[in-house]
Formats: sequence, structure tokens, C-alpha cells
Amino acid sequence: MLYAKLWFVLWAVLWTAYFALDGFDLGAAFSAWLVAPAGGERSRVFASIGPFWDGNEVWLITAGGATFAAFPPVYASLFSWLYPALLLILFSLIARGVALEFRGKSPSPSWTAFWERSAAVSSFLAALLFGVAFGNLFRGLPIGPEGYEGTFLGLLNPYALATGLVFCALFLYHGLLWAACKVPGDTSRRAGALAGAAWYGLLALSVVFAAYSWASTGLSGNFLARKYLLLLPLLFAAALFASKALLSRGLSGRAFQASFLAIAFFSLTGFAGIYPCLLPSRIDPDLGLSVYNSSSSPYTLGIMTWTVVVLLPVVIGYQLWVHRLFERPFSGEELKKSGMY
Repeated sequence: MLYAKLWFVLWAVLWTAYFALDGFDLGAAFSAWLVAPAGGERSRVFASIGPFWDGNEVWLITAGGATFAAFPPVYASLFSWLYPALLLILFSLIARGVALEFRGKSPSPSWTAFWERSAAVSSFLAALLFGVAFGNLFRGLPIGPEGYEGTFLGLLNPYALATGLVFCALFLYHGLLWAACKVPGDTSRRAGALAGAAWYGLLALSVVFAAYSWASTGLSGNFLARKYLLLLPLLFAAALFASKALLSRGLSGRAFQASFLAIAFFSLTGFAGIYPCLLPSRIDPDLGLSVYNSSSSPYTLGIMTWTVVVLLPVVIGYQLWVHRLFERPFSGEELKKSGMY
């Protein structure tokens, strides 16, 4: 059972890493229309995420693979019960990837504008749909004695949609900070100013979401039973306020790092709230899928643990190297030579 609990933590960490990393390029893509006029400046925003977005999706693949290997009944249930919803997320990510790759295949302004518009829409939909998906997990799924008793439209409940809006606000703020520290010139100044304004909306949504979660979900149960878990939402709030303070001082890079931590603590707060369930039931808590009734054998989890010990540092090291390599903003000449412009 120790391995099962460890893999719940790893499962939560993998999803958290994905949200914190892919969040900035999703946010940058759908905020580019707000901070940069058509043409060169907007292209620079999209070019700034070029070296990173596909590497960030490694964490999504790893999280999905971990679900399949560590908690097979959860994986099977998700794709049996929620197949149409998961397909929508998959299609939005495919559309985003295609748009980002195709935008630079022709010098035609209309061609570039079409694919940049497609990247913006699909990135927004991906952020919203991920929020709706995890909002339903936080709220609990209608899992009864005969299995899933809900409908597709039932997934679009007010709490799930509110969670989707919070995800979009978090990623928008994160993406604006990315543009502020990675795209030079007027775009950087506009992105920083808009991020400062967006922060107040994010704060308001976070407060409303916290109250909504307290009133409409069972997330508070673990925090009341284990007071030390309250550190997670407190760290989320601290990171959010630290990000605004750093941005106000003109330190957009440090503000971006703080927003990274804010997304991480927000995600971990949600996972801490649903533990030990991966698919909680709001009909009967005993009918949910948890680490106790859906984990693989100790032998399988043991092998996976040692595999992660070896490979996870490699993935982390690669991503740190990429961010170090592209640490400073691209110049216009470098973008043109790279083909990302």
C-alpha cells in the first residue's frame, strides 16, 4: 500500500508539472491577440513558445502513462465513461500543435494570421476543458453501484465551468508574464501592464472558487482532518501575492517564477483535497476509485518506482537545459534565422 500512496503523490506531481509548464504556452497563445498587433510583434509571442510547447507536453503523456500503469481501473473507467469529453481535450491539443507548426510554413500574412488565430482558440479551449475535467474530479463524479450514472452535458455543471474559468485565468496571467519577460519592446510593456490588471481578476476568481469549493464539494474534509495540508492553499496565496509584488517592481521574470509556484500549489491543493480518491464519487464515497481499490500490484509499482528514479531526473535535466539555452529573449534576426518568426 505504501507504493500505491507514493504513486498517488507522483500522479499528482506529474499533472501539476504539466499545468505549471504547459500553462504558460497555452496562456501566451491565447493572450497574444491582446498584447501584440498583427504581424511581427504577434509572431514573436508565438515564436517565444516554439522551443518549449512540445517538450512541456511530455508531462501530459507521462501523467497519462502513469495513470495507465499505476491505476489501470482509473484509466479504463475514464476512457469508458468520459470518452467524448477526453476526445474534445485531445482534439484541442492536436489543433494547437498543428497550428503552431503550420503558422511558419508560408510567408503569406493571411496564412500566418489564420494559424495563429487557430492556435489561440485551441489553446483557450484546452485550458478551459482541462479546468472543467478537474473541476468534475474535485466535485466528484456521479459514480453509483452500476458505474457512471452521469451524462456528457452533466459534466458542464456550474462548479466545473467555474474551475475552467480559474484555469483560464491562471494560464492567462502565466502566459502574459511569459510574454513580458521573453518578448522585448512594446509587447513586453503591454504584456506586463495587462498581467497587472489580470491579476486582480485572478484574485477575485480564486476567492470565489475557494468559497464555492467549500460549499459545494468535499475538498475541505482532508484539510480539516489534517491541518498541515492547509499549508498548500496558504502557499498558493503567498505565491500569487509575491508574483504581483515582483511584477509591480518590474521583475517580470521573478513574477513568472512565482506564478509557476502559484499554479503548482493550486493544483496540489486540489489533489490533496480528493486523496485517497482518483475518481471520487459524489453519490457514495465508497464507490469511488482510490489508491486502495484501483492500484496495480506492489511488484508493478515497485518496478515503476525505480524506473522513475532513473528517468525522471533526465526529463527534468533536459527541460532545465532547454530553458537555460533559451533564457534571454530572441532578437528579431535570431527569430528569422531559426524559422520560428
